[in-house]
Amino acid sequence: MAEEQKPLTVEDPVQQTESSVEEVEVEETVGEEIIEEVTESKEEVLQKQLDEAEERYLRLRADFENFRRRANLDREAQEKYRAQRLVTDLLPVLDNFERALQVTPEQEETKSVLQGVEMVYKTLVAALESEGVEPIEAVGHPFDPTIHQAVMTESDENAEPNSILAELQKGYKLKDRVLRPSMVKVNQ
Repeated sequence: MAEEQKPLTVEDPVQQTESSVEEVEVEETVGEEIIEEVTESKEEVLQKQLDEAEERYLRLRADFENFRRRANLDREAQEKYRAQRLVTDLLPVLDNFERALQVTPEQEETKSVLQGVEMVYKTLVAALESEGVEPIEAVGHPFDPTIHQAVMTESDENAEPNSILAELQKGYKLKDRVLRPSMVKVNQ
């Protein structure tokens, strides 16, 4: 059997050029679509990175603002209560002055010493008041566990229930902070 041979044809060069041009145009279109997809995906990636960077920036800025606000509050509190440690150390001295002033002098020399002690006491109290220290009122007031410490109870029909009958040790506040609660006797 003889092999069938295909007839040789001569292609038209114009037709061949047109088909080549069409193939090139198709390839260019496909190439442009790929470039557009790559460009779009790059833009999406860049936009996503930009959004993440913006979010981090905003978070850091908010954290910094919170830090600055806390630092200001801490500094204000430190300034407001700067004398707390010194005042706390001076409260026993104040108690001793008050005990000394309760003594009744019998001799003239003792009276003059007592006057000197009273002058020092008044100066100390004035200095503490200028820093914002004030005594806590107790006797006759209702018992408040935030500023009073009950160490004794007693039953007195003439006083209101849960009122303070006696103050055993004075309490003090520095501005709005309790330095030492008052030690009191409370009516049942």
